[in-house]
Amino acid sequence: MSRNKSARDILILIVVSGLLFLLGNNIISLTNDNEVFYAQTAKEMIQQNTWSTPYLFGQPQFEKPIFSYWLFKLAFVIFGVNAAAARFFPAIFGILGVVTLYWLGLLGFKDRSKAFLSSIILMSGGMYIGLAKSVFTDMFFSVLIMMSFLFFFFAYANQKKKLIGLILSAICMGFAVLTKGPLGILIPFLAVVAFLLIKKNLKFLFCKDALWAFLFLFITVAPWYMLMIQKYGNTFINEFILNDNLRRAVEAQHGGHDTWYYYPSLIVSGMLPWSLFVLGALVFLYKGVKQKENSFYIFLLCWIGSVFLIFQAAHSKVANYIFPVFAPIALLTGGFIRDILSNNKHKSILYVVLSVISFFVLAIPIALFFSSQKYANYITNRAGVYFLVTGFLLLAAAILFCIYRKKLSAAIYLVGAMVPIFLCSLPLTHNNFEPYISSKDASEYLLKNSRIDNTIICSKTFVRGVKYYTDCDVAVLDMSGKQFFSKHPIIFLSSDHALREFLLKQATTYCIVGKSSVGDIKRAAAADFEVNVLKVIGNEYIIKVKRLGA
Repeated sequence: MSRNKSARDILILIVVSGLLFLLGNNIISLTNDNEVFYAQTAKEMIQQNTWSTPYLFGQPQFEKPIFSYWLFKLAFVIFGVNAAAARFFPAIFGILGVVTLYWLGLLGFKDRSKAFLSSIILMSGGMYIGLAKSVFTDMFFSVLIMMSFLFFFFAYANQKKKLIGLILSAICMGFAVLTKGPLGILIPFLAVVAFLLIKKNLKFLFCKDALWAFLFLFITVAPWYMLMIQKYGNTFINEFILNDNLRRAVEAQHGGHDTWYYYPSLIVSGMLPWSLFVLGALVFLYKGVKQKENSFYIFLLCWIGSVFLIFQAAHSKVANYIFPVFAPIALLTGGFIRDILSNNKHKSILYVVLSVISFFVLAIPIALFFSSQKYANYITNRAGVYFLVTGFLLLAAAILFCIYRKKLSAAIYLVGAMVPIFLCSLPLTHNNFEPYISSKDASEYLLKNSRIDNTIICSKTFVRGVKYYTDCDVAVLDMSGKQFFSKHPIIFLSSDHALREFLLKQATTYCIVGKSSVGDIKRAAAADFEVNVLKVIGNEYIIKVKRLGA
């Protein structure tokens, strides 16, 4: 009976997460500037007819290892080059992550209700849904780390199946290394060693089974890295090892993010709408570790500590980097809520938290209504606003009704509907904001209305998107002179002289740039060029620069 119930839970999780993560992925075009980076690399791998080397702007690029690009390219080969195809495997891994978390929760808590609620919390959290529906590597990496931890804990809890558990854990680590590099080993290794030291059982790893696991890890990881070193030598080592791994540890890619509070605030906000419950779970974590013999809480604490310490110590801080910590936090939060539901002494905490959340949900439609009035000029379709206002009013009413009827479990599950309501509004709202996040419309306008036979000048934010949507040669205009963190093999114009010299080489130059660059172009062109703004789409200015007398 218990297995049947677990199978039913898993089926529900697959269906619900599948609907959330797979539906509507073609509504919004691939966005600037990261989604188009990965999609363009996969697209160029198809053009170069290669499965081994990532390409960008016609040259090998090694910002990330190969596994993600295999998946993106495979999706393009199967479904064609489009937004839904690019987002297919992140969604599949999002579903896999939800099911993996359920199995890990079942193994650790030995409680179906805790495992199920934890999975619901993970799948309905803002950042998790966002990455499951976006073209990034972080969902692949985090789910592989999660699977590695699942199989390790399986081996730890089932000594008779230790060998298969450790081997599967090592293989998952290997694919994590093929997704993001050495962190795929470092995160699980630090967490596992810390856990075994606390449990005074470090000898668990000193055995023949661990040697077999290491062998499978090596077999998974070594071939691609050895091939890249053989083919590209110092080019690969300098870019991937030195620039994209070691340099990120010692140099801040975004200076404003290098603070002690950046990741803690992201963890709380990224878990919306569960943030208040997350804070409660973290407050009660020490008590849970002290009072419970269950090794699972210690294991989760080591997992969280490993991820947080590694990324907090690095100076390059990016929101997605901390994502591997969300799975253990969802488990802690699900366990925390279920413990309170079964303890009448602390149920008042749930009443308070749910009441605060319901009033927050109620505030959303009010804010949306007044914002839509203030920014009416930017809203082309008000139906989406009306949908959101109605949806959140009904949700707030439903949560308050459940609180009034003391149906706390129902109220808790209703909290998870907040982000899906936003998703359901996308067909009605995407036209309002897509021109500001994607270069597709600007690129298509230029291709439709102009004959492009030379290099397009782009602002740095737009250059990857313009390349993806036009397949034309591109150059970057950025007067700050700040290069990409990983240098791209394209022309970089960072002065009036360089811009003017470039314009003189082409009789007609088309540009897709931001507002601040329009003045730079006019200043460099001076009296020798005719400069016309053809169209403004979102925050992108489409400009034609014609050399006089040409």
